[in-house]
Amino acid sequence: MSTSTIAPPSLQDLEVALPGRPGALADLGEALGRAGVSLEGGGVTTVAGRTVAHFLVDDGPRALAAVAATGLGPAATRDVVMTRLDQDVPGQMGAFARRLGDAEVPVQHLYSDHDGHLVLLVDDAHAAACRAVVRAWDAERDGARPAR
Repeated sequence: MSTSTIAPPSLQDLEVALPGRPGALADLGEALGRAGVSLEGGGVTTVAGRTVAHFLVDDGPRALAAVAATGLGPAATRDVVMTRLDQDVPGQMGAFARRLGDAEVPVQHLYSDHDGHLVLLVDDAHAAACRAVVRAWDAERDGARPAR
């Protein structure tokens, strides 16, 4: 059974620059909920006073419309690359990240979805190389597992 986890085309990362005020995240979550957009994973980070939300969504165009209707933003959607790390094996993140580094793929952002997949954002120029690393990683993982 293959565990290849290249992201389905329906899943995209939604990036939203949130205003630095209490309730902005609630406004975003409520707007996405009203629009029927499912959040499949993600998080929010503030660095140097700039707050940015990244969420894996099941409908990028609908998510963008919902964000625009709230007046939050700017916002953008991007395709993602996904894989799975063996959580019970120490060093998986380092081993996988080393392969990305050896392939000269700079990771712009990463997080996990609700099913434990690693969600990677890379620029378009490195997307093909990132997908190649993930395909090789997934193939090795599949080959290392006993058949079920």
